Amino acid sequence: MESSLSFSDFKLNSDGLIPVIVQSADTNEVLMLAYMNKESYDKTIETGLMTYFSRSRQSLWVKGETSGHFQKVVSLTIDCDKDTILAKVHQTGPACHTGNPTCFFTDLIK
Repeated sequence: MESSLSFSDFKLNSDGLIPVIVQSADTNEVLMLAYMNKESYDKTIETGLMTYFSRSRQSLWVKGETSGHFQKVVSLTIDCDKDTILAKVHQTGPACHTGNPTCFFTDLIK
């Protein structure tokens, strides 16, 4: 894969990160939200596996490296403001560390 834009073209938050909305390419369901820095973006492009920057651990993590629930990149699209990435992926197993298919399962209002 090759990026059509340089990471320096992205509008980052104050921590130098860009949010990534992750969506199933198979079902269109929103799976999770994560963040990338330049290193994780470059590794994602290089390997075809979603790689994020963990804000809590302050390190890179390949989604699925411990669980086996990898996310294979289908497409990466940036929004009009260049401040959010939409990643469409083929998800192996559940996306959420709780075992739920998606991280969005707690209703706030009905």
